[in-house]
Amino acid sequence: MGGAIGIGVGFGGATLLGHFTGWNTAISPAIVVIALVFSATVGIFFGFYPARQAAGLNPIEALRYE
Repeated sequence: MGGAIGIGVGFGGATLLGHFTGWNTAISPAIVVIALVFSATVGIFFGFYPARQAAGLNPIEALRYE
């Protein structure tokens, strides 16, 4: 979700910058896909890895040290 929001903000920012400065802005579809894949990879890793570690803990022991 964050990657999609980032793409929208980036596209909107580039469009506004081009409009107010008169510059021609180009948005490469390949870069957009790379950014989206990177964002999804980071989100999946940092969501899955801690959950995987927590799933292996004994619930009583994990709550004792919280």
